[in-house]
Amino acid sequence: MEGDQTESSVAIKGIERELICPACKELFTHPLILPCQHNVCHKCVKEILFAYEDSFADGGSESSNQSSPRIRISSPSTDRIDRVSRSGTKRNSLTPRSSLFPCPGCQRDIDLGERGINGLFRNFTLETIVERYRQAARAAIAIMCNFCKPPPQESTKSCMDCNASYCNECFKIHHPWGTVKAQHEYGGPTTNFRPKILMCPEHEMERVNMYCEICRRPVCHLCKLGGCHANHRVTTMSTAYKTLKEKLSKDIDYLISKESQVKAHITQLDLLLKETECNSERAKEAASQSFEKLSHVLEEKKSAALRAIEASKNLRLEKLQTQAEEYQGLLENSGLVGYAQEVLKETDPSCFVQTAKQLHVRIQKATESLKSFRPAAETTFEDFVVDIAKQEEILGDLSFYSNGIEIPEINEEQSKIYNKALISWECPGKADSADVYVLEYQKLNREEESVMRKEIKVCSKSKIISDLDDDSSYAFRVRGCKGSVCSPWSREVVLRTPPAPVFSFLFDDKCGYNSEHLLLNPERTSVESMAGFPLLLGSERMQVGCYTTLNYIIGDTGIAKGKHFWAFRVEAYSYLVKAGVVSSNKIQKLFHNTHDVTSPRYEQDSGHDSGSEDAFFDSSQPFTLVTLGMKKFFIPTTPAAPKDPASRILPLPSCLGICLDCDNGKLGFYDAGCMRCLYECEVDCSGIMYPAFALMGGAAVHLEEAITAKYGEYHDDI
Repeated sequence: MEGDQTESSVAIKGIERELICPACKELFTHPLILPCQHNVCHKCVKEILFAYEDSFADGGSESSNQSSPRIRISSPSTDRIDRVSRSGTKRNSLTPRSSLFPCPGCQRDIDLGERGINGLFRNFTLETIVERYRQAARAAIAIMCNFCKPPPQESTKSCMDCNASYCNECFKIHHPWGTVKAQHEYGGPTTNFRPKILMCPEHEMERVNMYCEICRRPVCHLCKLGGCHANHRVTTMSTAYKTLKEKLSKDIDYLISKESQVKAHITQLDLLLKETECNSERAKEAASQSFEKLSHVLEEKKSAALRAIEASKNLRLEKLQTQAEEYQGLLENSGLVGYAQEVLKETDPSCFVQTAKQLHVRIQKATESLKSFRPAAETTFEDFVVDIAKQEEILGDLSFYSNGIEIPEINEEQSKIYNKALISWECPGKADSADVYVLEYQKLNREEESVMRKEIKVCSKSKIISDLDDDSSYAFRVRGCKGSVCSPWSREVVLRTPPAPVFSFLFDDKCGYNSEHLLLNPERTSVESMAGFPLLLGSERMQVGCYTTLNYIIGDTGIAKGKHFWAFRVEAYSYLVKAGVVSSNKIQKLFHNTHDVTSPRYEQDSGHDSGSEDAFFDSSQPFTLVTLGMKKFFIPTTPAAPKDPASRILPLPSCLGICLDCDNGKLGFYDAGCMRCLYECEVDCSGIMYPAFALMGGAAVHLEEAITAKYGEYHDDI
């Protein structure tokens, strides 16, 4: 028995590396299982979330109205705050609001979802192993009884139901024979107490009794019936326990059977360690020689530049000194003037003329130089400024380039910017030769000559960036690294951010929603117009003109002030879609105006087509909408619009954006792919403004999904 305990202690002491939290580098304390299956201390997760929350500035305020649709004054907060506000969840001030952070173990972005930390399972198995390790490490330190009078006695057992430790006498007193407490479960002395039944974090009163094979986590029956695991493949807990235990036991047995092979590998690794030490010294020496050569070239260039500046300085000083002496001679009784004054004293005409002729020429030159004074040499040394901009950039990229690492390429189709930037890249080859990637981005600002580049190390082939300014262009590039060796930079890709903070909303399924003609998805992010039998019945009643019914739907969130942007996609098969905004003062008029013309030139009372009626049509509308359909974008008829109808029809972008500036009364429509403005108009923002859409015939609209970290890629089948 003692031998078994000794072997267990040795085994426990040998696995310390597996019991260290990757965040605090200490033994786990209440470890939580992250979606990527790594473990992190509960306090470490909270500290990381609080740290990341500090990097985002929360602004604005929110107000709600009991009537539908809800009214909210939006602010440039993160989509996480928007979702929490929409669901009505209230959080304690000591609970971090952010749910996005990188895993300390694998550096992948983790999104904890709506419940945040409360949605994570506590790893009781790991906690028990850590406690056994602590006990083995402090074998000499006994666990004392919690109920003895001072001085306390050493405990002999711990009750798992009471979460307390007892000596023999106290255990008998608190667990008398024949009572309910006598049936409590107990074991050896411990400080690690865990619940006997594992409860579901989503439904706190339900016991987990199934295992989701997609998410690789225990779930309860409510999660399967109507929760987020409704469509997932699940199995019973006993089956999952048996399957996983068999696989784990089989893998452990295989590793134990390969003990001789493992020892051989360890011996080989010891040799590789020594070889690595020797090779690193050689590499250091080679690198030092390379930098010494570079330094020698720079010293030579420096000496040559200094000699050239010194020679130019001496020549200029000489010229200026000579010029100064010449002007000194123009003073009375000195130099040229003094000599001329002495010549004037000559009384012999022939001698005077012989000397004065040459002297007069010199005097004339001096007189002309006084009229147009010009220094004999420049005092500035602008021609001797060394331009090192290109060399500095080259030296900044100086690295251990290797042909073995392929240059990654940014995938422009998968990369996009919305509420955040999602940058994805791939390697041309099949094999991933890099261990880590360095993503570099820079804001392109015409006003500032030089903007600092920011670098981020990424373990995967995509990265979400949150700290970008609105209405700005950014250049992105990436390179792969393996150890100290890096590939050259990829080609730069320029993306532009939206002109305003992204506004989050869903389609309203209550206010004016026509469920007979419109079909909403469960998430309320997509709406589809069903062109079926009711439309044919409506057409059968048409006798004069060409009008039919538009089905309107608005967003569930309103805007009272500020500048906001949202994007959506229109299906290519859509016949007619209108998109824009509507004021809260005119919502009733919008839904009561059930008929709309298909041509802006048609007016039922006039009975003819007239271009003069366009202005009346546009000004009479209770809302501001543009027409989309048949893969075209139609610029509305206005005095400023082109007169040629063909020039008012543009190809429909794959993703459209709308920018509402309530403060200035402006509404803009954008190609959300390149953030290019297609059309801008004035709009009355006297009331609360809501996103508005209208569909006719076969059509569908999908709201652009906010960019958030997804961990579905980590979830594999059992």
